[in-house]
Amino acid sequence: MKKLTRSEAAGFLQEHDNFVILSHRRPDGDTLGSSAALCLGLRQLGKTAHVLRNPEATDRFSWLHQGLTTETVGAEDTLVSVDVASPGMLPGEAAPYQERIALRLDHHSSATSFTPLELVDGASASCAELVWDVLSLMGVRMDRDIGEAVYVGLSTDTGCFRYANTTAHTFLTASQCAQTGARIYELNQALFESNSLGCLKMRAWIVDHLRLLRDGEMALCAISKAVEQEIGVTEDDMDNISAFPRSVAGVRVASTLREVGDEVKLSVRAVPGYDAARIAARFGGGGHVGAAGATLRMPLEEAARAVEQAMLELAD
Repeated sequence: MKKLTRSEAAGFLQEHDNFVILSHRRPDGDTLGSSAALCLGLRQLGKTAHVLRNPEATDRFSWLHQGLTTETVGAEDTLVSVDVASPGMLPGEAAPYQERIALRLDHHSSATSFTPLELVDGASASCAELVWDVLSLMGVRMDRDIGEAVYVGLSTDTGCFRYANTTAHTFLTASQCAQTGARIYELNQALFESNSLGCLKMRAWIVDHLRLLRDGEMALCAISKAVEQEIGVTEDDMDNISAFPRSVAGVRVASTLREVGDEVKLSVRAVPGYDAARIAARFGGGGHVGAAGATLRMPLEEAARAVEQAMLELAD
C-alpha cells in the first residue's frame, strides 16, 4: 500500500482509463456525490468512466447517478473506490472486486488500508472535498452537475456545516460549488428542511424510548425491524436518524442501533471531547471522532447491552 498526495492521485487518474467507481454499503450523500463528481470529471477529460450501480441507493440520492452507472466490470477496467473505509463497507455487488481496486479515495481517519494506492485525508470533512481537489488539479472545468454532486457530499457529511469536522476548506469548496451554478437553496431544502411524516413519527418514537445514561450525558436507542414496519418508514426516512438522539440537550455522545436483516447496525455520534470511533472500534467498526459505525451480529437487545457497556467503560 502506498499513500498518495492529491497531485499523485491526480497523476494516476490522468495516466489510466476505463474507470469503474465503487461506493459503499447503505450509501450516503458523500459516497454517492463523490462517485458522481469523479465520474463526471473523468468523462469531461475524455475518459471512459462509470459508477458501479449500488442497489442500496435510495431516491434521496440516486438521482446523482442518473446516466452514470454500469452493471458490469470489465477485465481491463480500472477500479477506484470513494469514501470506503474498509473492505466490509463494499456492497455485495462490489465485494468480489475488492482485490482489483487500484486506488482508494477516502477521508476516514480510522480507515483500513486495503488497496495498492490510497489518498486518505482524515482532516477532510468529506470525501467530496478530496474529489474536488483532485479534479481541480487535473484541469477539470467545474460545471453545475459536478458542483451539485460535491455539494451534496460535503453538506451531508457536515450536517449542513454544523458538525465539528467542518473546516475553512469545507466552506471554500462549498463556495466554489455555488460558483458553478449549483442549486444551493433547493438542495438544502431537500436535504435538511423537508421531513416525511414517517421520519417525524420515528423521531417521536425515539423521544419516547430514548435511554439516557450518566445523568443525560449519553443516549442510547435500539430500533427493531418491527417498530420500523409498524411506523412504515423507508430507508430515506431513516437517513441520518442517528444524529437525532445526539441533538437532545445535554447529550454528548449517542448510539443508535437498527435491526437490519440478521444484523444490527450501530451508528455513534459525538461532540468534541468524546470519540465515536473508539466505541465503534469495540465492535470491529470505525469512522471519525464525531461519527462512526459498526455492524454487530447478535440479537438487538444483546447488542444494546454490549454498546451501553462499551459507552460507559470508555467514558471512565
